[in-house]
Amino acid sequence: MQLKGLERLELPPAADMHVHLRQGELLELMVPTVRRGGVDTVFVMPNLVPPLTAVDQVLEYQSKLRALAPDVNFLMSLFLHPSVTPEVIAQAAAAGITGVKMYPQGVTTNSESGVSNLEAFYATFSAMEQHGLVLNLHGEVLESLAPADTTLEEAFLPTLKTLHERFPQLRIVLEHCTTAAAVEAVKACGPTVGATITAHHLYLTSHEACCDPFAFCKPIPKKPTDRDALVKTIVSGDPKFFFGSDSAPHPLASKTSAAQGKAPAGVYTQPYVTQLIILALEEAIERGVITEADVTQEKLEGFLSRFGRQFYKLPEGSGKIILERKGEKIPASVRSEDGEVEVGISRAGAEVFSLKWEA
Repeated sequence: MQLKGLERLELPPAADMHVHLRQGELLELMVPTVRRGGVDTVFVMPNLVPPLTAVDQVLEYQSKLRALAPDVNFLMSLFLHPSVTPEVIAQAAAAGITGVKMYPQGVTTNSESGVSNLEAFYATFSAMEQHGLVLNLHGEVLESLAPADTTLEEAFLPTLKTLHERFPQLRIVLEHCTTAAAVEAVKACGPTVGATITAHHLYLTSHEACCDPFAFCKPIPKKPTDRDALVKTIVSGDPKFFFGSDSAPHPLASKTSAAQGKAPAGVYTQPYVTQLIILALEEAIERGVITEADVTQEKLEGFLSRFGRQFYKLPEGSGKIILERKGEKIPASVRSEDGEVEVGISRAGAEVFSLKWEA
């Protein structure tokens, strides 16, 4: 596949295995943008206010999502919390809930009710192993727990190894990998461990994240060598690594308000996620990190669509998406019809493929 001169590309619908769709008015704006990005299946994060710790809460939330986008498959998750007992796991499995998300306490948006002691949840993990639920890990530690000169993600990786060794049949996803070390740690585990890679970690580094509120997110993008390791992982065709955008919207005012002091963490990519992956690969080719020959139709389809579905034991998507070069540029934001809610989009102004759906 020669991306540089490619004018038209057909792909199966993408499966985005890590999205934040929020709640209230923001939810109503976000959900319709899922298919705009070429996605028909999403794994939805539960870090709402309050977090989704009960089965009935999750199902109520899912019904709201389905009402807004009936043609999207919403895979749902519980927020790991002391109330998520083995009995709740059994109820969740019976209700069709897909996974449980673990947030270390205080590491990211709405994680104040997160976990401080994983061993306290071993009985819950055992029940998840038994019932086939997936454990999704926000793989970072608190800054106070990370050794000097060690990233928060790298400090977490021994925990991933411990959990996998103790629960070898438990499907575990290390979410939003940001380092070469995380890639190697996932490779070192068995087939029940996978990982998601976002679009924005393929083009951002710590340099942009420290200075641009629309590039600030958690986990923080790392060094250029880490960014490039993620790119190489995608074109390796390793099925342990699949797409999860971690698209995380925040109101535009909160991202740009100087009075707030620091922007909330989150990069919003949802309406252009498929195109942003392709753009990042094109830029990596220009940098000489990968070659044109490294990017094949099979590898793109695997990363964006097939590998995630296979890990989650889902059928392939139906229909296809058509991408064409028409000079389209990413707009600065999406906003509600009344203008009351507005969210800035990552990489505004970048020229990307135009996307349409075909049955």
